[in-house]
Amino acid sequence: MLLDDGADVAIFDLSTDDRRLRAIIDPDALSTVERIAGDITDIDQVRGAVAGRSHVIHLAALQVPFCKANPPLGAAVNVTGTVNVFEAVKDHGVAHLTYASSMAVYGHPRHYDVSVLPPDALRLPETLYGVFKVANEGTAAVYWQDHQVPSIGIRPYTVYGPLRDQGVTAQPTLAIEAAVRGDPYHIGYGGVAGFQFSPDVARLLTMTARAEPAGADVYSLAGDIVSMDDFVGVVEDVTGSREITHGDDPLPFPNGAEDGPLRERFGEVPHTPLREAVGITAKFFEVAGRDESS
Repeated sequence: MLLDDGADVAIFDLSTDDRRLRAIIDPDALSTVERIAGDITDIDQVRGAVAGRSHVIHLAALQVPFCKANPPLGAAVNVTGTVNVFEAVKDHGVAHLTYASSMAVYGHPRHYDVSVLPPDALRLPETLYGVFKVANEGTAAVYWQDHQVPSIGIRPYTVYGPLRDQGVTAQPTLAIEAAVRGDPYHIGYGGVAGFQFSPDVARLLTMTARAEPAGADVYSLAGDIVSMDDFVGVVEDVTGSREITHGDDPLPFPNGAEDGPLRERFGEVPHTPLREAVGITAKFFEVAGRDESS
């Protein structure tokens, strides 16, 4: 999307595997992207990557299962890595910073009196990943308080769509891929959750990164808040599969959150309706499967 907008793009990443990029970006366009191999936990490398940039979108993180399996590494990447980004942005005077927080800053639905959380709901994380994201939001607030570094944090929930292939909330996307192949798939949880289509989240990140600098703002995303039963039903309707099942217990996160403050600031929030988005995702996997077989 940034390339389509005519932006000069640099990517800072520990991995040099570009299979996801090659799946969505034309080779000629991809050749114009500056690739910087580096580690988010190394402050000097982060400073070097940020130098000369006008905007930063910070997405580097280890997800829920990886933080649980290796808490020290999870904290180093998710907490120290985020501090490094804020420090580098401060040092280089970058006024446009957007970063990914998460609905994991909240807790299990049983902790709340309402099913969809208001903006001032208590943050009660039940995973290390969620604790680390709370720390990131606090880091943003202190860098604004002490150094006037502006930022915007975005709290997605279940981001789904082409190439979403790791982390707990990748399971709905993997279910769509399995359904297209005609394979059975079991989503390991149930309950109600917010679903956000990955291209919509990408567009929102580019929008917020270009926003007029203000304070240390954090916004939740609503998307489509539906039960896992309903999500699986849409996948079945779109793909014709009857091989997708799911568990009963919800994830230790709330059902969803209001996005009124986000809309008040930015107006229309990118949103592709669930059925349409599942259809686009299924088509992507259909084409990818044909390409692999040929």
